[in-house]
Amino acid sequence: MRREILKTLGWLGAGVGLSVVGGRLLQGRSNQGNLPQQTNSTLTPTPTPTSTPTSTSTSTPLLQTFNFETISVNSQGKISSRRNLKTRYFTEDLGNGVSLEMVEIPGDSLKIGSTAEDLGGVVILGRSLKTTDDKWSRGNEHPQHEVRVGSFFMGKYQVTQAQWKKVANLPQVKRELKAKPSNFKGDNRPVENISWNDAVEFCSRLSKHTGREYRLPSEAEWEYACRAGTTTAFHFGETITDDLANYDASDVYANEPKGQYRKETTPVGQFPANAFGLYDMHGNVWEWCLDDWHEDYEGAPTDGSAWINNKNDNHFFHIMKMRRGGSWLSTFYNCRSACRSSSSSVFRYDHIGFRVVLQK
Repeated sequence: MRREILKTLGWLGAGVGLSVVGGRLLQGRSNQGNLPQQTNSTLTPTPTPTSTPTSTSTSTPLLQTFNFETISVNSQGKISSRRNLKTRYFTEDLGNGVSLEMVEIPGDSLKIGSTAEDLGGVVILGRSLKTTDDKWSRGNEHPQHEVRVGSFFMGKYQVTQAQWKKVANLPQVKRELKAKPSNFKGDNRPVENISWNDAVEFCSRLSKHTGREYRLPSEAEWEYACRAGTTTAFHFGETITDDLANYDASDVYANEPKGQYRKETTPVGQFPANAFGLYDMHGNVWEWCLDDWHEDYEGAPTDGSAWINNKNDNHFFHIMKMRRGGSWLSTFYNCRSACRSSSSSVFRYDHIGFRVVLQK
């Protein structure tokens, strides 16, 4: 963990002016990797989606059922239970054998944010993260609060490079998109090196092409979908291991053995799903959300909508946007269900991607 903190402090020194420092002291290596590639934000205004869009589809998607297995592990990382589940989904055909699978997520209430137990006995900068009144104690994940999330569809996987290429070749809506932006090449690997603005453009093109209103998830929708009914730090249970997710497993969360640090993305769907049938919700690439960055949850919406402060479309400077889930570059800390982080809407990194949602 000392290694993680030293890297964090080094990142903070290099990244002043590009992030919200107060919310990043615990974010590990979240903004390392390839140097950010700034988009031409002075020429192209930042697109601002509405926080609670409704579907404009003229047809109801044909729902099918798929079966999957989900597992839970104990604090040693050993499997404690297996469940065979099934859920409904539909397939969006993108052409030439490329499709987008959208899983039905049922609506419900949940508590967003972390608890005192989320981080076990981890100590950062000499401060115990179990002390709830400590200023280093996950301040941006507090206060834990209840949110009601309506039902929606969410991408079964992070958007892949094959899917990105198909949509990037569709007619432009507001901005140009590179067909092959990723650092780690592979059709079934998640797309990365794409900015928040790029992800919004992808959603706009996909929406126009399909007649359905695709968008990025709100932060509340993302955490609800990640947890899938769980209250532990990870949807897998008491800990996380390199058999369950692609992250830097050289640091440990509980009593599991140290694992490998792959130093690259892996094909989507390689690890077990959560109880909603979603894959790679922990690690591989961070996932962009609609919301603007906020230092904590004071004043956050309770209806599952995105928390957007500035709806002016004429921005000439970057906006800090939410990302969730951790990545191949992250330690366990950033992969927790409750962990919050942000990046500039105009920068690209090879550890940030996204998945899409569709309102029911």
